[in-house]
Amino acid sequence: MLEEYFIRPATIDRIRSSWISTEIETYVSWLVDQGYSTKSIWRRVPIVFAFGEFGRGRRACSVGDLAAHVEAFVADRVAAHEARTGSTRPMAKEVRGPVEQMLSLVLPGFRGLWPTAPRPALRHEVPGFFHYLIEERGLRPASVLGYRHHLDRFEAYLRRIGVGSIGELSPAILSAFVVERAGTGLAKSTVRDGAGVLRVFLRYAHREGVLASD
Repeated sequence: MLEEYFIRPATIDRIRSSWISTEIETYVSWLVDQGYSTKSIWRRVPIVFAFGEFGRGRRACSVGDLAAHVEAFVADRVAAHEARTGSTRPMAKEVRGPVEQMLSLVLPGFRGLWPTAPRPALRHEVPGFFHYLIEERGLRPASVLGYRHHLDRFEAYLRRIGVGSIGELSPAILSAFVVERAGTGLAKSTVRDGAGVLRVFLRYAHREGVLASD
């Protein structure tokens, strides 16, 4: 996903070196699904990257710790901007918006001052899935990121057609999603991988009792 918006390999490597790189990529996928422009993505990604570094510098040890550092980060960025440019134009919302949007996606129950992004329904209803991929299936972070990417697309599709719960899924919905993906010109391997991700996810949901049938 990052390769579609950032050309320089050094920039991509820098973002992926962040300790919250998975969360940043999840946020980028959400921005794309919501129709944000390329320029907007370019503007927002450096902010959330800097927020991660700021939090780590203040001894944040997990993503959950970051919520406590939002206000300090916003104040720091606003002060730095005014010192550098002398401008008094509003900056706080331009910093707070991306940060709180990202946190609302990756932290269950997070509520900030700025309007937040809707939390994907599937991850909320089946919260242990990514832990299962790592602990039971032994997948590496890069592979887990691929699962997140495909599920982001599926969740965006469900929101678009008005499906609000995993319990509303049906074979017809799943088939329609795969057919739509295939019709967008994606490589056959990409469509196949996405279908495989859904198969693993839905079998896990059935195993956990979230779905009544496999």
